[in-house]
Amino acid sequence: MRFMLVAIIFMVKVEDDAKKVKDIALIYDEMRAQLYQDLHSEFEKNLPDWGAELDRDLTFRFKEPSVLFDTGKDSLKPKFIQILNEFFPRYVRILSADKYKNSIEEIRIEGHTSSVWNGSTNINEAYFLNMALSQSRTRTALQYVLMLPQVKEQQTWLKSHLTANGLSSSKLIYDANGIENKNASQRVEFRVRTNADARISEILKTTQQ
Repeated sequence: MRFMLVAIIFMVKVEDDAKKVKDIALIYDEMRAQLYQDLHSEFEKNLPDWGAELDRDLTFRFKEPSVLFDTGKDSLKPKFIQILNEFFPRYVRILSADKYKNSIEEIRIEGHTSSVWNGSTNINEAYFLNMALSQSRTRTALQYVLMLPQVKEQQTWLKSHLTANGLSSSKLIYDANGIENKNASQRVEFRVRTNADARISEILKTTQQ
């Protein structure tokens, strides 16, 4: 009888935790959908001029490499500086709004390259050289946007959420024939990661205790 009672209590707890996980996932799905709509409404008219796109997974992608950096360099080009001046303060204003800021775990600046470096470099050497370059580029971008006067009031919040991530050629873009699109692979992305996974993980840990 005691064993059955323990089993029933355990099953009820598991069902309750499963419901909590489902409820949290639903809440965050709704939040992400609303955040996408707010970002899309704010930036829809700018995207063509910036050579950018916004995915429903909250990835903001700047995809014109000739606008971003000179080949092999980490200095922001004047056009990209202008874009960041227009983009980032408005982006932060939305993300740091009361209805979103407590749900955001990380704002990732990601730098991506193609798989090549130059004709005399093998695949592995190209990967590591591009890794160093992409990391340097994202640090440059992070430093620039973080010091914009327009985001001074959000700077403390940004320092605990904004990260620079150089990913080299680890996430290439391919065309319909499965061939690397070297131009499209060279891009800078701003990605939002919510804390839904952390909340769900906490519930699962509790379940296992």
